[in-house]
Formats: sequence, C-alpha cells, structure tokens
Amino acid sequence: MHELFFVLVTCTVGASAFRLQQVKNTENCPDHTVFFKHYYELHGEPVVLKCPSPRYKHLDLSALAPNITWYKNGSNTMISGRDEDSRIRAKGNALWFLPVMLEDSGVYICTKRNSSYCAEVSIHLTVVEKTAAREIAYPQILFTFTSGKIVCPDLWDFTPNRTSLELKWYKDTLPLEDDNERFIILKDSASLIMTSVLPTDAGYYTCKMSFPFEGVAYEITRTIQLETVEQEKRITPIIVYPAQKTTSAALGSKMTLPCKVFVGLSSHFQTDVEWLANDTSVDVVYKQSRVTEGERQEIVENGENFIEVPLIFDSVEEVDFYTDFTCLAENRYGYQVLPTRVKQEAVGLSWYIVVIPVALACAIVGGIYMHKCWKWRADKGYTIPKV
Repeated sequence: MHELFFVLVTCTVGASAFRLQQVKNTENCPDHTVFFKHYYELHGEPVVLKCPSPRYKHLDLSALAPNITWYKNGSNTMISGRDEDSRIRAKGNALWFLPVMLEDSGVYICTKRNSSYCAEVSIHLTVVEKTAAREIAYPQILFTFTSGKIVCPDLWDFTPNRTSLELKWYKDTLPLEDDNERFIILKDSASLIMTSVLPTDAGYYTCKMSFPFEGVAYEITRTIQLETVEQEKRITPIIVYPAQKTTSAALGSKMTLPCKVFVGLSSHFQTDVEWLANDTSVDVVYKQSRVTEGERQEIVENGENFIEVPLIFDSVEEVDFYTDFTCLAENRYGYQVLPTRVKQEAVGLSWYIVVIPVALACAIVGGIYMHKCWKWRADKGYTIPKV
C-alpha cells in the first residue's frame, strides 16, 4: 500500500503568491526589489521570520552577502540583535519574537545588500488570538482507506538537531493517546501516522511542542485542517494553489501567480494546466504579452506529482482588477477550475502619519507668529506718545 499524503502550506510559509514590486530608487537602496510574504501566527508563541532570497527572472538575490538589517514599516529604528533582553531579536537572516504579541502585527522589512546590489524584503505578519487558531489552520489532504500521515509544520527553526521532537497531538481538542490503534505517534518525528484513513477522520488536528529558551518554556502550537478524499478520486487533478479568491497587487508592480495542481500518482503528461482570462486564453486577451502564461513545471514532492504553471504580470494595470482569471486543470478522468481576482493593494499611510503632524506643527507655529506680528503692528499704530 502506497503512503499517500501531501501538505498544502498556506500562510506561515509563504503560501500567498510571490509578488515582486519594483520601487523607486532611494538613497539607501539604489536598486532594489520588494518581495511580499504573509505569516499568520498565534499570540504568546515564539515566531521566526526568515529573510528570503527571492528569484525573479534574471534576478538571483540568493547570492547577496549576509549583511542583513531589519526594520518595522513606519519606523526608522533598526531592530538589533545585540540586546539579549529584548523580546524581538535579529539573529542572522531571521527575526525572532520571544514571544510574539498582537501589537507585533505589521510589515517587517529586511534589507540584504552587498557592494553592488541592495534588496529589500517586506514580510507581512498577522498575529491572532489562540482562540482563532482554526482560522489560520494548515490544510492537508489524505485519501480514504489507505495509510497516511499528517505533518506538524514549521518546527525546524526550534529544533536545530532535527531529532528531539516531543509532540502532543489532539483531534478536535481531545488528546490522542499512545495506545490508540488507529493513530501512531512517531517518536522524534513531526508526523502522525494513520493506519487506515476514514471519512470521519476529517477535522481539525492540533500538535503542540515545548520550546525551552534561556530558562523560559514556550509552547508552539500548529492547527491542521484535514480533508479526506475518496480513493478513486486520486486520479482527478486537484488545484491546491492559489488558495485564496483574491490576490493583492499594487499598480505598476510585477507579480507572479502560480497555479499548483496535485495529480497524485498519475503521470504528469496526462494532465493539462492552463490560465484563462475572462474564459479566454491569456495570449488572446493580452495580445501585447504584458500578462503571459509561464513555463510549466513538473514537481515531485514526497512521492506525489504536482504541476505548476505561473501567470506572470510584467506590470499590473487597472484593467487587471476587473478581469476574471481562472486556472483550469484537466485530464481524461475529470477537471477542476479555480477562479481568482487581482485587487488593488491598499496604499500605506506611513507617509501621511509623518507629514500630517509636521504640517500641523508648522501651521500652529505660523499662526502664533502671525498673531504676534499683527498684535505688534496694532500696538505700534495706536500708542499715545508721552509728553
């Protein structure tokens, strides 16, 4: 019996579409590109944000020297790694929160630079209460009536040797015991084995791990939403990404929106994947090739076959916000379509936050100055000279 499983990573590992936006030259970063990635985390738990090295067309940012600085958007204060008592620390290419708080939500900017190039990476972080853990759950899929496993994701930053893992597993808040015949908790592993997956096994699973650091014991929690699929449907393509109905983009920005399709044990060549714009081929709607369908990639992950076809925007324009984009995956056994829209990204208010107080201060100072000038002129004009 083949072990069938795959993990759909959404938010905390960059499950949003890769979006690169060329920005204006600045004095500090004369030639830089911004890469967006969204993390969803739980209040009160340790969090690690990694400064990624994106690749886009001819740009290979992974070759940059490890000279990295961190800032929070709207703040000019650099986040330092020298203060060992600080709750937020910069360590190498990562930003550590010990622990993360609700007020930490926002955009964090890491800057990678060498003597010839500078790249800024903006990472979106959203912190939610622990009661909202299911809203940010990791989706995973298993086929029924086969053996399979679910994986507790994103733990390796907290386990350097990758062996000492002691997890506690829960199904819909109820603990899974070691003597349960249907579930096997592997020692020193992030996996929970199911001997035979049943339709009733669908639901929410939670894995918890203790993380001791400098005398403080933190708890790491991951919630997984498991979907069970009938075994005979394994040969029908399943679109696993994009997972959201809309993707935000700024006017004039570059964007790559991949369509990732799971084809199980089926051969890659048996499945066709393509992008449509308003139910028409992309090259027909965009004759100038501003928006194109990228090269097809055939991927094997954990013994399972995937196909990925990107939709590439050289420059996002307003007309794209009113266009219906659809990913179509089809083979002889069936098909699936997934519509998605591009919406305009909200303009940040950091510029206004700085300028408005300065303008008000100038107005107040100017008003006081003008008032004194008028008072002085009035007093000078009506003074009675003494004899």
